[in-house]
Amino acid sequence: MALKVLIPTPLQNLTNNQATIECQAGSIKEMLNNLEQNFPGIKERICDENGNIRRFVNFYVNSEDIRFLQGADTVLQDGDEVSIVPAIAGG
Repeated sequence: MALKVLIPTPLQNLTNNQATIECQAGSIKEMLNNLEQNFPGIKERICDENGNIRRFVNFYVNSEDIRFLQGADTVLQDGDEVSIVPAIAGG
């Protein structure tokens, strides 16, 4: 399934400075594996050593937070837009 992945600025150095990536995946997990295959090193920035999405990285599928869907098992459909949003801390 073709979908669009929006890459945040801090990770664009791993995607050849591309802000948007087109990829094929049926779930968030598959999408992450696809991104890693095409852009080595990106998954370790998004996932911990156990392969779980880091708690400070948020994913949205068509503006829906995957934490309220099925997490990394969230099913993706053709034409979906996935946003990767790192949390920003400040004070």
